Amino acid sequence: MFNSIAIDRPRTQLPRIIAILYNPTIPTHLNGSLINHPPTMAALISYAHSLADKGLESLNLLEKRQVGWMTKNRKTGIYLREQQHLTKKLKLLVLFSKPVEWIDTTWAGRYYLHEKNDEQKIKEEKAKSKEEIKGFIDYFEINMGDYEPSDPAAYDTFQAFFTRHHRPGARPIAASDNDSVAVCVADSRVVVYDTVTQTKKLWIKGRNFSISNLLNDPTLAEPWSNGSVASFRLSPQDYHRYHSPVSGTVKWWKELDGEYYDVDPICLQSDIDILTANARSAMCIDSPAFGLVLFVAIGAVDVGTVKLNPKFMTEGASVRKGDEVGIFEFGGSSIIVAFEGGRVAFDEDLREVSLEKVMMDVEPIHYPSSHLPSPSPTKALPVLQATHKKSIYV
Repeated sequence: MFNSIAIDRPRTQLPRIIAILYNPTIPTHLNGSLINHPPTMAALISYAHSLADKGLESLNLLEKRQVGWMTKNRKTGIYLREQQHLTKKLKLLVLFSKPVEWIDTTWAGRYYLHEKNDEQKIKEEKAKSKEEIKGFIDYFEINMGDYEPSDPAAYDTFQAFFTRHHRPGARPIAASDNDSVAVCVADSRVVVYDTVTQTKKLWIKGRNFSISNLLNDPTLAEPWSNGSVASFRLSPQDYHRYHSPVSGTVKWWKELDGEYYDVDPICLQSDIDILTANARSAMCIDSPAFGLVLFVAIGAVDVGTVKLNPKFMTEGASVRKGDEVGIFEFGGSSIIVAFEGGRVAFDEDLREVSLEKVMMDVEPIHYPSSHLPSPSPTKALPVLQATHKKSIYV
């Protein structure tokens, strides 16, 4: 487990150890004990072993490509970094660093250099793309037993695989007969915040981010001007169909054109307005239990389209929590769900890790459904049942 606390502590001790070697009279606090003498050879050897262990641990993470954002698996409690190509990680770290922010005050350079793709659909719809499926599954250790069909050879193209369906029963809905329990919208990583102000302070730091700019309509955005926010991020290996968090009726929907920039947390932590620049589809659900609930599906790098299910593109259409309301095609993506202020109480474990700027991994791959947390009223839970549909929305 990559634990930043365990790594940081030895680093803070190093300057003090060096100081003692030159001035043995300096008292130092090491590992909870006050000592007034130079470190013994055994202490130095122990420290060297600690550094070596951390170095080997880091090499192991690099080998597994676990260099992405820190996440916590909700069922196991294990902290892990996401799998990500090191070159991409380094590019994002440089492109969205503070020095580059100071130089590129207009954001133009970073927008230009920032990875995006509007043409991936053409490539992934070709029959030759089928050759990529097996390697992709092996690389990300995807459990195909959660999907139907489970045989990789059954998919004619990478697009067909990317928009695969869960098998019936793979995602049971939390408290399916209790509409006062909301569910997470996708296999993903999520952070939750009680207000838009808190969201901007800790997570989405784009200079002009607001619900108003997200919808490009101040009037429509008014109910959630400082409401509660759940921010979901889907990686390319995830199931890319998304589901309604609540039951209710569709009050309105709209689609907004835009770019397909990367939605990595490094990007969201910068002053560039990624989410309000990307293509997105939005709908408002009027829920008897939660009031007006905003659902915004946001495209990202390598995503060819953001599609709502035509069934829910009608004012007054009835929607049940867990209903499949749309799909992403090709790549990573993001979803924002906003509640009116005071209308939702997020689970405490989600709130705690979000305050640490750690994403909660609510992807249940490799773990049985019996490990799912018990539901409680008016709280968001990461379980859902995929509506079994064979169509792709056109």
